[in-house]
Amino acid sequence: MIAAPALSPSRPPIVYDLVGGRVGEWAGAGSTQVEHVQYKIGAPSMTTLIKQHLIDPEICIRCGTCEDTCPVDAVTHNDDNYVVDAEKCGYCMDCIAPCPTGSIDNWRLVATPHDLEAQFSWDELPEQEDLEADADQDLVEAMEDQISALLAEAHAGTGGKPVAPASAAKPSINLYSLARPAVATVQGNLRLTDKAAESDVRHVILTFGEAEFPVLEGQSIGILPPGEDSDGKPHARRLYSIASARDGEKRNANNIALTVKREPRGICSNYICDLKKGDEVHITGPYGGTFLMPNDPTANIVMICTGTGSAPFRAFTERRRRAMPGAPGKLLLYFGARRPEELPYFGPLQKVPKSLLSQHLVYSRLTDRPKEYVQDRMRNQAEELVPLLRDPRTHIFICGLKGMEAGVDEALADISRGAGIDWSAAKSEMRGSGRYHVETY
Repeated sequence: MIAAPALSPSRPPIVYDLVGGRVGEWAGAGSTQVEHVQYKIGAPSMTTLIKQHLIDPEICIRCGTCEDTCPVDAVTHNDDNYVVDAEKCGYCMDCIAPCPTGSIDNWRLVATPHDLEAQFSWDELPEQEDLEADADQDLVEAMEDQISALLAEAHAGTGGKPVAPASAAKPSINLYSLARPAVATVQGNLRLTDKAAESDVRHVILTFGEAEFPVLEGQSIGILPPGEDSDGKPHARRLYSIASARDGEKRNANNIALTVKREPRGICSNYICDLKKGDEVHITGPYGGTFLMPNDPTANIVMICTGTGSAPFRAFTERRRRAMPGAPGKLLLYFGARRPEELPYFGPLQKVPKSLLSQHLVYSRLTDRPKEYVQDRMRNQAEELVPLLRDPRTHIFICGLKGMEAGVDEALADISRGAGIDWSAAKSEMRGSGRYHVETY
């Protein structure tokens, strides 16, 4: 699960050039995390993509709240619609929370902003354009600034701009928003950890019925817990990684699974862990365009995780089992927990054949042995990892608590050093070719 940080109003927008990397920063009054991306469509011309803030005319009740709260007069109206002037909007987000319908919380990635005359004439929002495939993937992880900030924080440990695996399928992004969430129904809620364990981790299955909700392994969804906080504002969304394959928890079922740990004061985690079969849940997303499973049966996938960070790797493993039986690429899992009874999916993992998944289950709180963490086991298995680090078909994925990043990186550096590999250079090359991914919280 990725918690929502407060967006910094002083954080400047960033410009990226896909050929040369970051090309500049500038201060934007009231901006949160507005990214403008430059990429070459046809040399020598350059096109700048922006996230344009729009109001949904189908949902808007014309109450005027957005116009009253906008500090730069970017919102205006005529007899038909309330609209946002792209030239004035500073992305301060002041109008989002007060809107009673959520119609204000809509975004489109565009090369040319929709002008006011066009917006005044709309009966409904235009569909998102199908943009060039090489558009900056930092930008298309999500179309909402808050979710973009969450994913940027989760992927910060990558050490640079995340890049999707070259063979990964094209993901669907932001099909459902706060204004138009998907409504899923709970099909199951199973406790994964032992009843006597302190840690309560749940496997929750959600079905979308007839609604389309396409996902890929490695993507996340947003969940909206009901109710309001002490300030009378709706509770914040939380992101959860999908723990099932793209074709459903069961093959060809229109459902997904989540791995959720109950946190003592977690509004959303307690809400999810207490869900009953038949309950309805409001969902946004899907999100994420880089932390994706390679669609290459020859790819070696090294998966390093703790706790609920196992969710995407359960999805990876199930996808390979269903779609690529007998694939020559290696699946290798390093999975850390305090004790076996607190390790999610401990029982099912015992039944996974070694021919599909090589497992290292690592425990840090056993009474009969010293503490061991995933990075310790990795060092002990250097002979297994070195050939994979040398193989250009190898992908490394790290998911779990942010505190694991440094230890895992140091272990990879030590293993590489012992084999005469420059880990800094190797990691940079892997990241640039879409083979090194970090998602921590």
